[in-house]
Amino acid sequence: MERLNVLDHPLIRSKLTRMRDARTDNETFRRLLSELTALMVYEITRDYPLRKVEVETPLERTTGEILSTSVVLVPILRAGTGMLSTVLDLIPTAKVGHIGLYRDPKTLRPVEYYCKLPPDLKEAEIILVDPMLATGGSAIAATDIIKREGGRKIRFLCLVAAPEGVKAYSTTHPDVPIYTAALDRRLNEDGYILPGLGDAGDRIFGT
Repeated sequence: MERLNVLDHPLIRSKLTRMRDARTDNETFRRLLSELTALMVYEITRDYPLRKVEVETPLERTTGEILSTSVVLVPILRAGTGMLSTVLDLIPTAKVGHIGLYRDPKTLRPVEYYCKLPPDLKEAEIILVDPMLATGGSAIAATDIIKREGGRKIRFLCLVAAPEGVKAYSTTHPDVPIYTAALDRRLNEDGYILPGLGDAGDRIFGT
């Protein structure tokens, strides 16, 4: 069963349209990515648990609320790192893991080359981030790794998803919700999303 959530807020849709534009330069693309990530993280963390704390304002003592859960961010290298700093700005107490995968150009299957995750994943709220959900191979492999290391409460965050990737990911990991800014039309013969926004890593890093 698909657990797909398309976050179609007007600001998200507007920024994504500018990111799709081939005329958008690398600097502007990175800025829009940061802004879009912030809007999406605001939405996907809406139900995170809180605990009450006592604080002293300049005028009196009062009761407030802070996050009561550990948060772990896991970007899929390399493009996922372009979304990392924004999430840390919003959740500075979060821990960070990294999973390195690349897509074999012939088989389109993911190949793992690096993995470093924080301990104690079992009780953490985990946000797996990658700009694109194309074939689903990398996201599936990364989620496999996180679960292997004990992670249970996982949410996958991407900018653009293809129906093929959503189906493959949801079939393999039906317990993990997908959050995206857009569900695009399909993949082309090379495994790229149409209409998509090109190679996100290349457009982030100028390669």
